[in-house]
Amino acid sequence: MREIHIGILGLGTVGTGIAKLIYDNGDLIASRLGAKLTLKKAADIDLARDRGIRFPDGVLTKDALEVVNDPEIDIVLEMIGGQTIAKDLILKAIAGGKHIVTANKALLASSGNMLFKTAAEKGVSIAFEPSVGGCIPIIKTIRESLVGNRIISITGILNGTCNYILSKITHEGISFQNSLAQAQAEGFAEADPTLDIEGFDTAHKLAILTSIAFGTEINLEDIYVEGISKITDMDIEFATASGYRIKLLAITKYTGGAIDVRVHPTMIPFENPLSNVNGSLNAVTIKGDAVGDMMLYGHGAGMMPTASAAISDTVDIARDLIAGTPGRVPMQSFQAREIRKIPTRPIDEISSHYYVRFSALDRPGVLSKISGILGDHAISIKSVHQTERKTDGAVPIFMLTHQAREAEIQTALAKIASLASITAAPALIRIEGAR
Repeated sequence: MREIHIGILGLGTVGTGIAKLIYDNGDLIASRLGAKLTLKKAADIDLARDRGIRFPDGVLTKDALEVVNDPEIDIVLEMIGGQTIAKDLILKAIAGGKHIVTANKALLASSGNMLFKTAAEKGVSIAFEPSVGGCIPIIKTIRESLVGNRIISITGILNGTCNYILSKITHEGISFQNSLAQAQAEGFAEADPTLDIEGFDTAHKLAILTSIAFGTEINLEDIYVEGISKITDMDIEFATASGYRIKLLAITKYTGGAIDVRVHPTMIPFENPLSNVNGSLNAVTIKGDAVGDMMLYGHGAGMMPTASAAISDTVDIARDLIAGTPGRVPMQSFQAREIRKIPTRPIDEISSHYYVRFSALDRPGVLSKISGILGDHAISIKSVHQTERKTDGAVPIFMLTHQAREAEIQTALAKIASLASITAAPALIRIEGAR
């Protein structure tokens, strides 16, 4: 039986999972592939750690270049992460004619345009299913299953840390900080969770999905990004009472020659399937002109789910090598000559329904002043609710608006914030699928 030699760069969580799948399920994989995946080299700076795997002699090395420069290795699986050493090693591997599988969404979001071009010029492939959504086959679905569709929109929960935190607050009444601490204790959040909770990890993934959905260059810098760190229990309580859940959503829509692409906390109605995706799970909904709405759901991270996606990519490349058809499926879904830069729509130009929370002194006329400013900017109030719950002598005022332009509501909120009776900056959450 033919052997396809692979090398792994980085034996952290995912790299170790890949090795486990190769050794534990190697016969199963071979029965489906028609060839044997052989792990020839695996590089990591720490070879002393017990990974629960017995590697054959000669497989482990501290020198990543032994993997990259080995002439017998066909496919290199980059699981180091980061945007420096990983990029250098990928470029060296491509120069040596090796195919790449990577989970490195940050690198693809920042340097993907260059890497894909370099790989195409060398006649090798870069596969990246594990970079978005863990085991969810979102890349394969867009590139292959939906090849006959015009993608209208993609909306997703793409960060398990944020979803875990919001789910804990929603269903257990736990504070943001305690929910974050639990996420860190259970391994869902990093010691420094900024990349996750401020939305940047989600933006990296959305940049990749937007590129392959619409045939555009990756434009990470054009994505509007807002995280969940300002969400309070009051916001979640009001959302729940109004029939909504708050989720950190990645949203991309192609309308009118421009792409509306953004990451931010969003209120969605209970009847939206995404509202019932809880814990650390991820989910993505896709709307295509032929299929309508569809949803993919599963574990967005973790050793074995992400390793499963990496093995899937590896087998796809191996099948092409066996058939002598490398590059059969375009890396970015579209043929390279069709990739172009599509402009993105600034956040100020979108229209949405909104939830707004004000903290105001309990004085006569305050509500009328707020309503007047909103009315001056063509913002119609759908509902308003004021509670007796006081914070620093102020009471919260909750409002839902009808559809309004982002630029107008931001201008109105800035004017309202300057009122003497307003004690804190107003909070705003956009609503998708308003009831």
